[in-house]
Amino acid sequence: MAEALRVEGLRKSFGGVAAVNGPSFAIEAGRITGLIGPNGSGKTTVFNLITGVLAPDSGRVRLDGRDVTRWAPHRVTRCGLARTFQISRVFGKMTVWENMMVVARGGSQRAASALAVDLLERVNLYEARDKLGAELSYGQQRLLEFVRALMLEPILLLLDEPFAGVNPTMAQTMLALIRGLQDEGTTIFVIDHAMTIIMGLCDRLLVMDMGELIADAPPTEIQRDERVLEAYFGRPESVSPYRRSRPSPPLATEGG
Repeated sequence: MAEALRVEGLRKSFGGVAAVNGPSFAIEAGRITGLIGPNGSGKTTVFNLITGVLAPDSGRVRLDGRDVTRWAPHRVTRCGLARTFQISRVFGKMTVWENMMVVARGGSQRAASALAVDLLERVNLYEARDKLGAELSYGQQRLLEFVRALMLEPILLLLDEPFAGVNPTMAQTMLALIRGLQDEGTTIFVIDHAMTIIMGLCDRLLVMDMGELIADAPPTEIQRDERVLEAYFGRPESVSPYRRSRPSPPLATEGG
């Protein structure tokens, strides 16, 4: 299958501490792939290296076959990549409609407006189109940031904890949109700690710990992977007898 993204030996250190220590992987086009791991494992730093927010100390990033290593974020975006952030970054002094239109790609105003209407209706924000971004609830801001990224009509969409702090109804709206995007051919790479959601959403999971890629497999295999369980819960001898005796793998539940 064609590759939307390939990462080769990425490394990034801060003050002598290796935040990302050499992971290599490819993301297949048209799939939903998850990136998980304990807090501080390097997930968001990987996203920042892919999108040009940070420059790697070494390693390569290829987007749709093109080497985009150390490109500025706006250049990477023009090649078909869009992303959201851990903390929502809507333009608070712009209306919902202005937030959408300010990032619209080149083309007719009519086409951009039609796309904005469609996307806002999908997440129940069209009626709020004249509200300022700062007037929206936190969950609505997450939804707005999500659909604003789609105004770029990306071939690859990176979502950094899209379900964090979002109520179950909004989470279901996001899930429906993500699955619809996959059906339309968009490739999605997502970070989140909502394990129940991630396990049911992704075709494949990459797991990081202490800057390194420690597992790469379908969700059913990840739930039983000893290195993954150790990364989340510590070595077996440090896990309580109660936890060891549970019939379901810990990663099958929320948390982490």
